Amino acid sequence: MRPSLPPSTLPLPLAVRKIVSPRSAIRTPAPASPLPEVSIIIPARNEEANLPACLESLTAQSGVRFEIIVVDDASTDRTHEIADSFGLVQMISPSPLRENRTGKNNALIAGAKQARAPWLLFTDADTVHQPGSLQRALAEAKKEQADLLSYSPKQVVVTFTERAVMPVIFAELAAQYPPHKVRDQNSKIVAANGQYILVRRAAYDAIGGHAAVASEILEDVALARLFRNVGYRVYFRYGADAVRTRMYRNWKQLREGWTKNLALLFPHPEFLAFKTVFWWFAAWVTLFFALTASTGFHHLSLIFAAVWLLAFLRISRARFSPQNNLLAIALGPPIFAYLLLRSKQAHAHGQVSWKGRFCSTVARDHSERDGRQPAESIIRESRARLKN
Repeated sequence: MRPSLPPSTLPLPLAVRKIVSPRSAIRTPAPASPLPEVSIIIPARNEEANLPACLESLTAQSGVRFEIIVVDDASTDRTHEIADSFGLVQMISPSPLRENRTGKNNALIAGAKQARAPWLLFTDADTVHQPGSLQRALAEAKKEQADLLSYSPKQVVVTFTERAVMPVIFAELAAQYPPHKVRDQNSKIVAANGQYILVRRAAYDAIGGHAAVASEILEDVALARLFRNVGYRVYFRYGADAVRTRMYRNWKQLREGWTKNLALLFPHPEFLAFKTVFWWFAAWVTLFFALTASTGFHHLSLIFAAVWLLAFLRISRARFSPQNNLLAIALGPPIFAYLLLRSKQAHAHGQVSWKGRFCSTVARDHSERDGRQPAESIIRESRARLKN
């Protein structure tokens, strides 16, 4: 048998073939794809009616590198199947729901862990995003030096109850949380809308992320408050140019959703309910007297006109159409008052429901049980990072 020769003594073609044979060749790894600039995180629980339009609008975004993460929060409908049908979308499931977390917060925590980008956009499945809005939002956050940027979406209303009560609610929200005061970093008024929150990842991690507000029903406002408390900049405005939403599709959803939230959004819901009904009743009384009084009582007509003009101007803050505003003035206040009182009662009883889950409204400290730090500790640590 002839001894095999070392490659250096073989004819050149044979030596090359021996050295670079498929088994011995060094494989060059494929170049890694560039990291996204924004990670879009969508918590979704039984969102088959909303998710297609949302994902179509997000996958069509341009001008910025992004990834989309849908967190399927134990859906029983076609949510998972719909998300899987979009090639650019990652579908994940959160960890089992802990007692001290809301389902949405649990999903947001899971999405943030999966995200790779230096900016995170938390948005709801019932939103539709305008073309180019992601690029513009990122540019606006950088221009305003915002660590948290939040838009209040344009509200789409269809059914009678939506059109009657949503303008009243959003007019009162605009009065309670004026965007220009929220943007004032020295103001005690702070807010955010969970349907669109863009955060700088470093700041988000520094305050503890959604894990720091895991038991909060109004996690958006609680998160914005944490940002503000440690000195991070919060920027909030009406964002019809970026995103729109239809929050509720029927009376049952609307009633359940606002029962969960209203008593937390307004510090004195019972007084607000009384005041709302009083002004509504006064407006109709002045109209009645203006129509039935003799022609000599022109001052009644002036009073009626003034009352209704004030009501129209107040409700116009909600940025709905004039037709919706008139319907809301005529019929919305008693519905709003009912929802306020219902929300107050539900929270007083210690439990609210949403999408088949019940959530306790009793404040409890779980920091020792699950290893989370209390908010005060997180604030102290975040301030220390700021100084460094």
